[in-house]
This record gives sequence, C-alpha cells and structure tokens, in this order.
Amino acid sequence: MFWTLVATVFCGLGAAGIALAIRAATRNMAPKWIIPVFAGAGMLGYLIYGEYIWFDHKQSRLPDEAVVVSTESRGIFWRPWSLVYPYVTAFSTVDTDSIAQDTGNPDIIRFTLYRFEQKLTDTVSHRVHIINCASREVVPIGSDGTPRVDNLKVLNLSDPLFSAVCSG
Repeated sequence: MFWTLVATVFCGLGAAGIALAIRAATRNMAPKWIIPVFAGAGMLGYLIYGEYIWFDHKQSRLPDEAVVVSTESRGIFWRPWSLVYPYVTAFSTVDTDSIAQDTGNPDIIRFTLYRFEQKLTDTVSHRVHIINCASREVVPIGSDGTPRVDNLKVLNLSDPLFSAVCSG
C-alpha cells in the first residue's frame, strides 16, 4: 500500500514534468492548467494500470502447487472504465499439496481453497473443503470441523475446481 502511494505520486510528478516540458517547448503558450491535469491523469493512469495487472502479478507470485480454479471480473460503477473492460477483482486457488483422502472412500477428498480479493488492501482467506468426486458435491468444513451442508454446491464436469482436485 505504501509503495503504491509512492509510485502514484512519482507518476503524477513525472506527468507534470511532461506538461512543464510542453509549456517550455511552446514558450509558455500552453495554458498553465495542463500541469495539474497531466499530474492527475498520470496518477489516475498508474492506478488504473495497477488494477488491471493485479491478477497477473499475484498469479506470478503463487507457488507451483497453487492452481487457479476461478476468477471474478466485474464492472464497478465509480470506475467507469471497468464497465467497458472489466478486470479481475478476485480469484480462487487450490493448494494441490493439501489434497488428501481422510476416509476409506476414495471418492471423498479434502482440500484447501484460497481466495484472493483486490480491495483497498489485498485480502487472502482460506477454507478447507471436501468434495465427493463421484457426485461432484463440494462442502466447506466449518471452524468446528463439521461439514457445512447448507453451503453444498454441485460442480459441473468441466469446472476447473473439479478437474484440479479429482483428476489427480
């Protein structure tokens, strides 16, 4: 967060420097207001750039055993550019090292699902799930260790989560 603020300020200063160079090249014929406009546009441009590369940056820092199984892209009203070209605001990964069979039934598999969200500060949460590979039913495990059947989901055969957990 701190380094993003520093980089944003420097982008604004650099863009303001370009505006000063334009004014010098035109012998001060360009209006003075282009300096703060360029500074604001430089800072806004850097922040927009940061939003769009967030997913690629986070994905590049994941370990090899983390498999991305879903992404969420959405447009946000107060960011009108995202209505035209939505960017990834959250994604989920499966830790393939956490995949294990805890029961005698080989179709029941336990795994850890991590969720990364882009907010004011990035958030990461994780939750243990179990999946029945035969029926494609996924159930999260509560903090008390019991399955939360009220949150049961049935996956499609083509779901990347199903493929990542049950095909191995």
